[in-house]
Amino acid sequence: MYKNNYVAIMAGGIGSRFWPLSRTDYPKQFLDILNTGRTLIQATYDRFALFIPKENIYIVTSNQYKHIVAEQLPDIAIDNILCEPSRKNTAPCIAYISYKLNQINPDANLICAPADHIILDPKGFKATCLQALHFTSNIKALVTLGIKPTHPNTGYGYIQYDQLAVSVNVFKVKTFTEKPDKELARTFISSGDFLWNAGIFVWQVKNIVKAFETFLPEMHDVFDAEKNSFFTPDEKEAIERIYPQCVNISIDYGVMEKADNVYIIPSSFGWSDLGTWASAYENLEKDYLENAVTGANVMVIDATNNIVHADSGKLVLLQGLDDFIVVDTQDVLLICKKEKEQEIKEYVAEVKRNKGDKFL
Repeated sequence: MYKNNYVAIMAGGIGSRFWPLSRTDYPKQFLDILNTGRTLIQATYDRFALFIPKENIYIVTSNQYKHIVAEQLPDIAIDNILCEPSRKNTAPCIAYISYKLNQINPDANLICAPADHIILDPKGFKATCLQALHFTSNIKALVTLGIKPTHPNTGYGYIQYDQLAVSVNVFKVKTFTEKPDKELARTFISSGDFLWNAGIFVWQVKNIVKAFETFLPEMHDVFDAEKNSFFTPDEKEAIERIYPQCVNISIDYGVMEKADNVYIIPSSFGWSDLGTWASAYENLEKDYLENAVTGANVMVIDATNNIVHADSGKLVLLQGLDDFIVVDTQDVLLICKKEKEQEIKEYVAEVKRNKGDKFL
């Protein structure tokens, strides 16, 4: 059974909400943001290597990051690093690995997961993934992992599910909702039948290929037309022909919200998507004034609830700030209220408009 289990680690994003530490040429998945000694993609690989054969672990990333992946994950065969010629969201990314694997093993059971999540309980994560793989190997199902919410977070998507289990701890999905406002998030949590959308998916490749054929037929057609190129020297050129024809769309919008065979497993394994500086703050050690500080020469005086990241070679003295994000790099200094963390992506766009790509 284990030979049929595969993982695709999605590592092509630029992590703009972690700017200015995360840059276009070296984004957050390749950084050790939490000072654990391992970068986010290395930690993700480590988790899956506990129960997936390393030859069945694939990385889907951008062409420009291939050398970084190869450097940080030396155990990964170079042929297992799949390079996208352009960023088109998660649907084309998942189509690439799915149609490729379908050529050699239609019974392949595939986990698709982002490279930049935090999992504090690897054993619990392994148990949940193995449960999902067992379910999808027997049922024509598209499974997503849902996280039991702890607070009304407005940065996550929410999934509503039936309360009657179809199998042990497996439930039919009813609705998807993208990033609600605070009031709606509170309503979701109080109802008891909503989970956070972790963006981790499990299915047999033949079933997701069928879903693409049904719900994204144009994308299916271009991948299907080139399928004989996979695992051949022509694959790179085929992908360069395919991607310009693909719409920019997430797998959630393109498939999961439309399919009627979507199931969810409520999960608790210490998950965070580490999508923003505030989520990093939640996972870092703090001093007695609730400041999370990274940098050997940061001094904090009369300041509380801040996250501060600075190069150890620079002295940074912070006084009087409360609830701020302070990130000091060689060429950029960011000082931003934590409550505005979701807007950092917009600030990056503003920097691009005014200053070009120099600081991105």
